[in-house]
Amino acid sequence: MPQFEYTAKSRDGKNSAGFVDAADRRGAIAAVERLGLIPLNVARRSDSAKARPKAAKGAKSGSSAFKLARPNHMSANEVMLFTGELADLIEGGMTLGNALNCLASRGDGQSGHSQVITALRDAIIEGATFSSALEKHPKIFSPIYINMIRAGEASGAMTDVLQRLIAHFERSHAMHSKVVSAMVYPVIVLIMGFGVAVFAITYILPKFQTIFDQMGAENLPAMTKMLIGISDWSKKYAIFLAIGIVAGIFALRQWIKTPRGVRKWDGLKLKLPLIKGIVASAIYANFARTLQSLLENGVPVLQALKITSQTVGNTVVGDELMTARERVTDGTTISGPLAAGGVFPQTIIDLIAIGEQTGDMPAALGHIAKRYENALERNVAIFTSALEPIMIFAVAIVIAFVAISVMQAVLGVTSGMNIK
Repeated sequence: MPQFEYTAKSRDGKNSAGFVDAADRRGAIAAVERLGLIPLNVARRSDSAKARPKAAKGAKSGSSAFKLARPNHMSANEVMLFTGELADLIEGGMTLGNALNCLASRGDGQSGHSQVITALRDAIIEGATFSSALEKHPKIFSPIYINMIRAGEASGAMTDVLQRLIAHFERSHAMHSKVVSAMVYPVIVLIMGFGVAVFAITYILPKFQTIFDQMGAENLPAMTKMLIGISDWSKKYAIFLAIGIVAGIFALRQWIKTPRGVRKWDGLKLKLPLIKGIVASAIYANFARTLQSLLENGVPVLQALKITSQTVGNTVVGDELMTARERVTDGTTISGPLAAGGVFPQTIIDLIAIGEQTGDMPAALGHIAKRYENALERNVAIFTSALEPIMIFAVAIVIAFVAISVMQAVLGVTSGMNIK
């Protein structure tokens, strides 16, 4: 019977190694588990003997190589992939520790997500709960993720919770993608319009400069004088303008990071024409889906409101939720405090009130989420439909201004010629 070499950890966190006899690797893993150990690596003895020098060599070369991966980091897509694979393994009958060990062993041990999964596995082996292990990585796993896992641990429905987490983040990602896609087109048009203006001033206009000099400044049309003035000014002060724009953007970003700045900015986004429909719909849909997911998984109302206020994506709405949470502690309903704040639309207030009366708040929040997800799609369509002609008209004005300015001067020259 083949012999397998293993490395494992005991329940108290001590490392151990040895050999077991088994027909295949799965049987070897089961044999190690029967010893009361958590298997970290199991390989056929001949294979492991060959792999050791290669692994040592790889570790040596890897330590000197430049690493592009961020240590102890997982992207949003990697978190979703990890959650889906973990759900599949647990649903297939694996324990949480073995599932994490399986996912950790798939990586190279050097990438950020491999390090995070290995850290989670080690914490579970040492006796920590999954939610407490996740709390050690707050920049990777959001409060809603951690609290839904905690609710799954309490209810014993970990697989269902993981599946709901996947569905939640897929919906959030879809909404975010819609908002981003709505902004892509106007940004491209703006860049193209700016590029056309710069090209006209820096390339086309100098071609006619000799004609303009022969005419004399006093004989040029007013639009041509204006265009030449803009061209001369841009040549002299373009570098200062660029520095000013960069400094202004940097100052704005720093101001937005302040408590007062971020609140003013978030409030402005809820009032800007065309933009406010998209922003508000995304925020309200996110609020409803997040609170629905938390309540469905058994998270207490007060804690769910706090988590939702932190993840809703807008400080104005988040502060309103925290105010409502404080009033709920006094025994009032959620709909009452939300209505008093004047931030949430009456439709949301009415549906929440119905949910409170029927005792089925998650269902009411689901209706709110669907309503505003549909509203988001409509507002994105309206935004792109309205912005397209506006942007085309703006670019056309710039091009027409340059063309007319040049043609007026040229026509002035030709009309002054004595052609017989």
